[in-house]
Amino acid sequence: MTFTARELRQLALPLLACIAFLAAGAALIAWSESRRVAEARTLAEARVERAQAKDRLMRIAEEEKEVSEKLEVYKRLKALGILGEEQRLEWADAMARIRTQRELPDLRYRVERQRMLKSVAGKPAKVDFYASTMRVELALLHEGDLLHFLSDLRNSGNAYYSVRNCSVSRTGAPASATGLAPRLRAECEIDLITILDRAAKA
Repeated sequence: MTFTARELRQLALPLLACIAFLAAGAALIAWSESRRVAEARTLAEARVERAQAKDRLMRIAEEEKEVSEKLEVYKRLKALGILGEEQRLEWADAMARIRTQRELPDLRYRVERQRMLKSVAGKPAKVDFYASTMRVELALLHEGDLLHFLSDLRNSGNAYYSVRNCSVSRTGAPASATGLAPRLRAECEIDLITILDRAAKA
């Protein structure tokens, strides 16, 4: 099929318009594809950021829980008087109070020099555990007196009382007329443990 010059002139404008529309369509498709790729990349980055933010929030929540638990333990230790320098005057007061309240006829003790048990690395500073061994001798009416004494000692605070050993022996003393003479004698070694937080001291 052949076209005359006149027909070609008449078709020139529509043909140019068709070519222009095709070029515009191709450009629009290319632009849409580039936008789709860019949006997909933005969405992927947003998902990564959201996942990272979620992980950070979870870590923060776990750290807050851990700090809260450690703070509660710290408060309990502080309330018991376990934290800080050893409190020998308070220990002496506690022994005198227990002797009076329990009406112990003979209670003797001595506290040896403090020694370090362990030093633990921590943040921001280390924590040192110390012990002072208390050697106790007391006369007993019966075995229950020893259990009451140890319970009272633990409840007095001012240290963590760790009983290393206790031995009970008979005195061989004859029964008195009232029947209340001590016939048992106990000897105990008790570690009075205190904790020194270097960070708190600083």
